[in-house]
Amino acid sequence: MSEITHFKFSNRVILVPLALMLLIWIVFLIEVRLGMNFNTYGVLPRKLSGLKGILFSPFIHGSIEHLYNNTIPLVLLSSSVLYFYRKAAFKILFYGILLSGIITWCIGRESYHIGASGLIYVLASFIFFKGVFTKYYRLVALSLIVVFIYGSMLWFIFPIDTTISWEGHLGGFLAGLLFAVLIKVPIPDLKKYEWEKDDFNEEEDEFLQHFDEHGNFIEKKSEETFEEQSITIRYHYKEEPK
Repeated sequence: MSEITHFKFSNRVILVPLALMLLIWIVFLIEVRLGMNFNTYGVLPRKLSGLKGILFSPFIHGSIEHLYNNTIPLVLLSSSVLYFYRKAAFKILFYGILLSGIITWCIGRESYHIGASGLIYVLASFIFFKGVFTKYYRLVALSLIVVFIYGSMLWFIFPIDTTISWEGHLGGFLAGLLFAVLIKVPIPDLKKYEWEKDDFNEEEDEFLQHFDEHGNFIEKKSEETFEEQSITIRYHYKEEPK
């Protein structure tokens, strides 16, 4: 299978992340313009009324700083999932919102939990673990990039700051790990070189024939064979004009 079949760019790689970004910004602008507060639509743990926040909380933010901090990671990580894991991308986004919200509802403090950070942790966790599990070089490289850029996010799944929903972060992290284990995605076949194949014969390999059994280089001179060729010489005499 070719890499082109799996890693194929399409409009949704850009359009879907932009749509998510616009949606969370529009919700925030409505709050500001109308002087409303949608925090009560967030996740309220262990309350039936708080279950609605599982769907609504990712699109609600408490401040412009909160919104800004979530916008760029959401766009970059969702674009990565849509490009590298396109067949499972919508499943990860949708079920990621649900599962991270449910975990938050189960373990969270009695307060309204809002923001897209739970989904961001789902995406970051899935990309990292799935790349490691597949062992495919491009996906492993993507995992390392995520660690390099967002590795510090790991600390916020612990209760080091009471002003943030570490429960939502932890829920997203666990959901992403679970998806990386359970969700199957097509991976391009790794190219095998001749020396990696089971039927490889060292004695027939042209390169290895330049070395002896101790690994010493043997210079091979090409043998040139010359075939005797008969040469026929024809002389033409012309009389000089009188």
